[in-house]
Formats: sequence, structure tokens, C-alpha cells
Amino acid sequence: MSDHSAQDAQELARFGYKQEMDRRTGKFASFAVAFAFVSIATGIFTTFGSVLNTSGPMGIWTWPIATIGQLAVAFLLGGLAARIPVTGYHYQWCSRLANPVLGWILGWISFTFLAIVVVAVDYTVASTVFPVLFNFEGTANNCWVVTGLIILAQAVLIAVSTKATERVNNTAVSLELIGMVVLTVLLFIVAAARGMTDFSNLTSKGVVPAEGYWSFGELTSAGPWMLGFLLGAFTIVGFESAANLAEETNDPETVVPRAMWQAVAASGGLGFLFIVAVTLAIKDPVALAQSGTPIADVIQDTLGGFISTLLLVLVSIAIFACGLVIMLTGVRLTWAMSRDERFPGWQVLHRIHPTYRTPLAATVFFMVLAEAVLAIFSQDTDVLFTLFGAATLLPAIMYASTVTLYIVKRNKLPHSDKFDLGAWEMPLIVVAVIWLVFELLLFRDASFADAWKYVLVMMAIGAVYLAYLLVSKGVHGLSMPDMHSIDAELDNE
Repeated sequence: MSDHSAQDAQELARFGYKQEMDRRTGKFASFAVAFAFVSIATGIFTTFGSVLNTSGPMGIWTWPIATIGQLAVAFLLGGLAARIPVTGYHYQWCSRLANPVLGWILGWISFTFLAIVVVAVDYTVASTVFPVLFNFEGTANNCWVVTGLIILAQAVLIAVSTKATERVNNTAVSLELIGMVVLTVLLFIVAAARGMTDFSNLTSKGVVPAEGYWSFGELTSAGPWMLGFLLGAFTIVGFESAANLAEETNDPETVVPRAMWQAVAASGGLGFLFIVAVTLAIKDPVALAQSGTPIADVIQDTLGGFISTLLLVLVSIAIFACGLVIMLTGVRLTWAMSRDERFPGWQVLHRIHPTYRTPLAATVFFMVLAEAVLAIFSQDTDVLFTLFGAATLLPAIMYASTVTLYIVKRNKLPHSDKFDLGAWEMPLIVVAVIWLVFELLLFRDASFADAWKYVLVMMAIGAVYLAYLLVSKGVHGLSMPDMHSIDAELDNE
């Protein structure tokens, strides 16, 4: 073990844990984890069609606002990651900021999010990309089988080698960054050279009626312009996944917060340039709204079939990496909660495999759960919207809860020499609060009814197990190892 790794291990011991996994994650790998989870190629390819139908092409202007809001959240969560560099992210942060009961609830919400979003992401490539790329019919059964195989492949990679998993992800992220930059530049240049650039698209409402467009909606409905924010709200999430590898990262107090905000900034900037380039090249916004693959259609019309095929290959790689990182994050959270003896089956799930140096049992468990969720939704014709609805709602709840606790406890947090927001802290808090309140208001729309049902069912299951924990161990039995809260740490210093 290097001197730096030994120092990180000593830092971890302050939180009551021993070093069990190898520390090999560096700066780019940490950034790649955060960027792959966000995955602008995945998010934009998946949700652009929905935005065309709910807000029209003009809905893309919500993206910069969502980016700014999520960037503020990323900075605040980075402040927690620098002070609590422990695997388990929201679960650890809230357990130590507030109390272990609330921390468990946030941990369970995070777990339910990861369990649903990995299926949603992998189902996307099976239902909208592979059928076009390999010319087969995307029936419900076909999509079920293909998605199941993708989940299995990701699980095997994570179970066998963290090093190999990071190499695959690093390569995929590098390709995504290069590919998105090249595609964006080509779209701007070729569309302009061929006279295909239409600036009126930037203010077009497309299939959405102009009347009532700027309305805030009713009690159970959001206005058309508001629904455009779902493009950014769905895509720019999961950046804090880098914090879930804190115990495998070298100098996590410095590396993880930086990876989080840089991933949001890079995704937001590059993503916006890409969607502007795509929007400018749209021939007919009304007709395009009927397509299941609007991004691919614009690329094909502008750059030709060969480039369109390359796009689909790029999106496939990005989606696989996105699902890979989501599963990696879910496995680490399962392991972290099991290590504290507060997850069903913790007796087995907390173990690290002696040869692979990975949480093998937790990986198998998460894979089986993902396959079960896939089977439940496999015959649902609206499966993608249901899954993505839940996958957008849950992180909004997670972020709002954790940011609220940050605000309440910020004056009691120990000083961090490695990531200090300084005078920017209060402006960032204001931006984050405004954004999160607005984002949560989006989910009153009736179209998210099924997403709320999933959330409520999973919360009910979690409530039953939490009740069991409280009855069997009591509140004090759920205390964090050697450190009940940030306040307790301060008292001991």
C-alpha cells in the first residue's frame, strides 16, 4: 500500500471502517464514472422525442437552466463528499448529518432509484437503438431478452474486476466525449454548408399549441414549457455516483467533488451545443415529433446513413457504460448498507470476494433484482415512460432531501481544506433551492401517476423492513460505526 493509500485508509478508519477494497480509482476514472452516469448521449437520445411532443423544439432552452440548477446541487453535494469520503453517498451523508433512521430512508430511496434506472437505461438500447442498428423488430419479448442479456453482461464485468470495469467505462466515456464533439461540429458545418440550418426551429413550438404554452398548468398538470425541463432533469443526474466509489478512490476528498461538478459542467455545455445543432437541422418539427428516433433521423438527413449508423453505435456504447456505472453504484450502495447490518440479507451481501476483491454477492443480488424489475415491466407498452418517470422523480427527492440537510447543518460541518465553497456557498444554496422546488413541482403532472405508484410501492416495502430494524435493534442499534453524526465528530475534536 502506498503512503497516499495508507493515509486514505487512516482517514476511512475515522468513520469506523477498515479498508476492504483496493484504492485504484484516479482522477479521470472518477470523472468518467460521474460523466457516464449522466451520459448526455443516452439522455438526449432517449428524451428528445418526448420534449418535441410536450414542449416543441423551443423546449431545448430549458437545458441551460437545468444545468445551472444541477451544477449548484453538485457543488453542495461535493462539499459533503469532501467531508464524508465513505461509500454509500446519500445514505452516509444523511445518516451522519441527521440520524441513521433518516439516512436509511434516503439510502432506500437511492437504492430504489438505481434499481429502476439501470433497467430503464438498458431497455432503451434494446428497444430504440438495436432494432434500427441490426434491423429486427423491437417486440416486447425481443426487448426483454436483449435487455436481460445486457444486464447480465454488466453484472459479470462488475463482479469479476473493478479494474476492468473502470477500463471499459474510461474507454466508453472517451469515445462519447470525442464522438459528441465531432457530431456537434459536423452538424453545425454541414447543415450550414447545405443550407439546411433553420433558426426558426429555435423558437418553434412544433406540435404543441401556442395557446396556453406558457401556462404553469393546473393542480395535476404542468404547463408545456415546464415539461421541457424533463430533458435536463432526466439527463443531468447521477453525477454524485463518483462519491459511491470513495473508498476505492485515491485522495477522494479532492478527486470526488471535482469529478462531480466537472461532469455536470462538461455534460451541460457539450449537451446544449449538441441539441442546438440538432434543432437547427430539423426539416419539419411536426413530422419529426412522430419519430421514435428523432436524433438519428436528423443525423441521417444531415450527415447521411453512414454517420447515422456511427451515431447509433456511439449511443449503444454510451448506454452500456451508463448502465454499467448505474449498476456499479447500486452494488456499492447495497454493500455499504449491508456492511452496517441494515439491508435485507446483509449477512451475505456485505462480503468482499477474496480473489476478485469485489462485493460479488451484492452484485449478484442487484442483477437478480434488476432482472425481476425488467420482468415485471416487460409486457408494458408504455414501459419506457414509466421507468424514466420514476428515474427522474427519485433523484429529485434525493437531491432535495440531502441539500435541505446540508443547509441545516452547514454551519456545523467541519472545515475542508480540499474543497471549500467559501463565499459562493450561499449563492449556490439559493440557486439549488429554487431549482429543486421548481423541479419537484413538475411531478404533479398526471403523466407521472405510474411513477408515483412505483415510488410508493417501493417505499412501503422499505417501511416494513425499517420497522423490523427498529423493533429488533432499536434506534440506537442503527447508529453509525464509531461516529453517530457530524456533530459527534466535532465534539470529539
